[in-house]
Amino acid sequence: MTATLNDTRMKKALRQQQNEINDYTIYSILAHRQHHEKNTKIFERIAEEEKQHYEFWFKITQKEIQAQHWFVMWYLFLVKIFGTSFSLKYLERKEEKAEEFYKELFDIYPESKHIYQQELTHEIELVDMLHDNKLLYAGAIVLGMNDALVELTGTLSGIALAFDKTLIVGITGLIMGIAASLSMAGSAYLESKENPNDDISPATYSLYTGGAYILTTAMLVMPFFLINTMALALLVMFVFAFVAILLYTFYISVAKDVPFWIRVAQMSAITFGVAIISFGIGYGVKYFFGIEI
Repeated sequence: MTATLNDTRMKKALRQQQNEINDYTIYSILAHRQHHEKNTKIFERIAEEEKQHYEFWFKITQKEIQAQHWFVMWYLFLVKIFGTSFSLKYLERKEEKAEEFYKELFDIYPESKHIYQQELTHEIELVDMLHDNKLLYAGAIVLGMNDALVELTGTLSGIALAFDKTLIVGITGLIMGIAASLSMAGSAYLESKENPNDDISPATYSLYTGGAYILTTAMLVMPFFLINTMALALLVMFVFAFVAILLYTFYISVAKDVPFWIRVAQMSAITFGVAIISFGIGYGVKYFFGIEI
């Protein structure tokens, strides 16, 4: 490699070299932490590719770079909390701009074409092959969270017009939510037992389902305990529901490569559609029965 880069491209090269050594360190650590042999081999393979990419940039920059400790620890934390599929696909997303930089170097460094292809498809394909327990239980979280969003927003919207006190709405919603979460957890346990999967524990599956339901319930009823004005409490509840939809959809869109905004639109339409219908039912109950509590 005899060609030299201008200052702008050299800065980009150093930045990419830093990314590669960070990624190499992350994948190397993960390879040593795996209990599944398949995962170990995949991580070792990706780590080796990242090391080759680092060496490519070193030949250009002629500078040794160490991994950023804080960056490595942050992604290892994400893997621990959110699982490998989400965390590593999110890690690879940051390399989209790097892929464009590789294109700029095709004529100068032909070797960059091979690395570009690896960055573009190969590493994501390898991550898709990983055994990820947290992603396996994503279905349980979907079940609990979706049901809580639809049922609780609908229930709270309906009884908000039947009752005049936000505290009563909050207490009623909390009681119903706790009861429903226990029911959902039990149903999830039975469903998992009837459809056995060696990688999924029925007890853990039910805990994920019930836990997702009760956490969503707590978030939705909170405004009614903190706010005395019914209209404002309802508005805050809808904002919380939409934030929950955004956060969950972001996780799934990254981990499972599904369209983000399409999924947001679908979940929002179902959740808020049910809420509007329930709101109308609550208005009818209050009008015809004259409930004032």
